[in-house]
Amino acid sequence: MPEAALAASAKLYRPKLATTLAEGYGLADLRHDAIAGLTVAIVALPLSMAIAVASGVSPDRGLFAAIVGGFLVSALGGSRFQVGGPAGAFIVLVAATVAKFGVDGLMLTVMLSGLMLTLLGALRLGGLIRHIPHAVTVGFTAGIALTILASQMKDLFGLRLAGAEPGAVVPKIAALAHAWPSASPAAFGLGLGVIAIAAGVRRAKPLWPAMLIAVTAASIAASLLHLPLDTIGSRFGGIPHGLPAPHLPTVTAQKLLAVLPAALSFTLLGGIESLLSAVVADGMTGRRHRSNMELVAQGLANIASALFGGVSVTGTIARTATNVRAGARSPVAGMLHAVFLLAFMVVAAPLASYVPLSALAGVLVLVAWNMAEKPAIAQLLRDPRTGSVLLTTFGLTVARDLTTGIACGCALAAALWGFETWRNHRSLSPFA
Repeated sequence: MPEAALAASAKLYRPKLATTLAEGYGLADLRHDAIAGLTVAIVALPLSMAIAVASGVSPDRGLFAAIVGGFLVSALGGSRFQVGGPAGAFIVLVAATVAKFGVDGLMLTVMLSGLMLTLLGALRLGGLIRHIPHAVTVGFTAGIALTILASQMKDLFGLRLAGAEPGAVVPKIAALAHAWPSASPAAFGLGLGVIAIAAGVRRAKPLWPAMLIAVTAASIAASLLHLPLDTIGSRFGGIPHGLPAPHLPTVTAQKLLAVLPAALSFTLLGGIESLLSAVVADGMTGRRHRSNMELVAQGLANIASALFGGVSVTGTIARTATNVRAGARSPVAGMLHAVFLLAFMVVAAPLASYVPLSALAGVLVLVAWNMAEKPAIAQLLRDPRTGSVLLTTFGLTVARDLTTGIACGCALAAALWGFETWRNHRSLSPFA
């Protein structure tokens, strides 16, 4: 291989942290990164716990993912500003995997997905993910948002189900409707208050940690008023004061084959979500990320997260955008965000026990609302071709699963593109 090609290949797999440090890094940069890291950590604290609870696991597993995975995404990644952690888009996949294989099966799935992401990056396939049609990404994102919204109705209204909550959306809504007489006005009022406070703070003071303020206010109100609500403490027994010792999940050939389809879904969604987030960061800063290095970092971060008992990790648009707006200069900001989260966990773990689950449900309702790209949906629906792709992806994501939605949406988009190309060629042919 020529020397120039070797140099280009080496740069392709060089973490942005190494590039930043080689360019020169001083105390002024560290000060900006520390402020940005603290800001993102304050945003990530309630969000990581809420996503974990909504995914059917204990809140500490969301924090483990944000701390371990978030640190490695920034330290090894191909973007200066990417911040990794648990994402709302994974709630449906994680919940389904836990229900089918248990927590140990989830850890194996996350680890296998991490290996796949690393392999995708090593094979330089990062650019292919960016060719997924826009209508497909908007469609599956909207489908996930609706599924998340449905998953939060139980805790938002304080409903008591006679049996286990169904995973599919339609049976879930039917079960929730049947349990409607058990609704708690206190739970709904508190969840609605979180939504109102967070939305109001975000509009009035965009740089303030709106979700943390809302959840803190709700927790204080519930405690002072002695409201009979489910909390993190009553359901999960609180969260630990630090990270657990790393350990491998049970690995057998039979179990690997069983979790393989779920791992493929995790890999596909993780690659799309992380690279979309990196593109958003590029647009905000004028920088250019290294997609293959980013996939390698995401893969290693997921492997490490699973070793410490964390859920899946990906680059998150909300936290990455917050990082940029807060003045981050380098990947050190994302690394410090993980350090601050660990400090919060060590110092304030007992306080998490008082957080009402309806307050976290309010946070996830906002996440679901913000996930759905409403202007893009309206624009895509104006064109019958893109509208059909969007609706197909959306409907199958909700009715079946994410992988089916993306596969069928991409197949339909390819078929429509092929038909349009054939029709244009035929109309231009002199023999038509």
